[in-house]
Amino acid sequence: MYRNHGAEIERIVPDGPAHLAGITAGDTVISINGHPVHDAIDLIFHSNEEDLTIVTQRKDRKATFRLSPGEGQNPGIELVPFKIRTCTNRCMFCFVNQLPRGLRKTLYVKDDDYRMSFLYGNYITLTNLTAQDKRRIAQQRLSPLYLSIHSTNKALRNAMLGNPKAQDALKDIGFFKENKIRMHCQVVLCPGFNDGKELDRTIRDLYKFYPYVSSIAVVPVGLTSHRKTAPKLKALEKEDAVRALELIDSFQKRFMKKHGESIVFGSDELFIKAEREFKPFREYGDLPQVENGVGMVPLFLHQAKRVKVPQPKGSKKFVTFTGTSFFPFLSRFVDKLKKAGIDIDATAVENTFFGKSVTVAGLLTGRDVMRSLSEVIKKNDILLVPDVVMKEGDHVFLDNVTLHDLEDILEVKAELIESTPKGLVDALAALG
Repeated sequence: MYRNHGAEIERIVPDGPAHLAGITAGDTVISINGHPVHDAIDLIFHSNEEDLTIVTQRKDRKATFRLSPGEGQNPGIELVPFKIRTCTNRCMFCFVNQLPRGLRKTLYVKDDDYRMSFLYGNYITLTNLTAQDKRRIAQQRLSPLYLSIHSTNKALRNAMLGNPKAQDALKDIGFFKENKIRMHCQVVLCPGFNDGKELDRTIRDLYKFYPYVSSIAVVPVGLTSHRKTAPKLKALEKEDAVRALELIDSFQKRFMKKHGESIVFGSDELFIKAEREFKPFREYGDLPQVENGVGMVPLFLHQAKRVKVPQPKGSKKFVTFTGTSFFPFLSRFVDKLKKAGIDIDATAVENTFFGKSVTVAGLLTGRDVMRSLSEVIKKNDILLVPDVVMKEGDHVFLDNVTLHDLEDILEVKAELIESTPKGLVDALAALG
């Protein structure tokens, strides 16, 4: 249930409508135009009018402010982040449960909050939604939502979630369809459980809700060397990836012919594991699940063809790195830069912290990066660090190693760069 005392303001934008009206950080927003405010979503939803009447509380005193930011304009209020609703399932493949101690505290939060799904694209299981939550999603048009489905076979899904009491996800999806809420669904593919005929069934069932189920992503299960549960769960092998892609491809051909879009996608990792060429970039549409690793490599290759390579300005030597799965694609682009006269090398960093089967750059630790680069990089080199390996808005790896630590240990200048072809060439142009 919601708290009834409003939402506390963390920051007021200087010279914004709220600041000019006299609202200050530390105040609690009680209501906007008569509507109760409990969190950032209420603030966004109820601020979408030209004239606002905002009731706040400061200590024991309530105050009413009238401001006119303009329809659809932010009044300049940033709230204290709401407490995230966490997951109570015991999923057989849960990545959080496979983490060792000593990492960033936020990594151990098992988020299962529909508000985070709407605001940030986090995936939710639907297993903790109340009737009130669903009414709110419908009334406030919280769309799109990102859903972890895994299987539409209720018994199998509940077993995979470790939650025998989980409601039928298809009923919730049906409710969202009736209320015109868009959904992007993911299937974490676990060989021997939800592959083959079960995957076929899941795709067919979800497709019935198209276009409100707007995309379906199939991603392989991620297993670390620290996993202590689910001994029957095995990593995806090449043959598993090939079979999954063949099934996905059969659906894509039908969907493209009928709707002009693929709808269901295999993740980049499936293509790499299967040693198959990626689909043409145009078939990924508007990249609805790129943050889920679907189309990330094709996007990089597409951008790499179009980026303008800078002219070398001096004799500086650059070094960059990535995970082992993406290295062949980064290396191809780095070769293009070398041919243009830029002195740059790329290194593949093997993940010894989580295990060799974890190959993506986003799960590299600072210690593994330093270990891999210690015999490669030289004192006056410039290290270009892809931002995907660090906490967003910060300079910290998963294991709390900082960018400054890299510089100290490796005795080089380290520069955080955007993980795109343009980000790389912009850094070369600025630092070269």
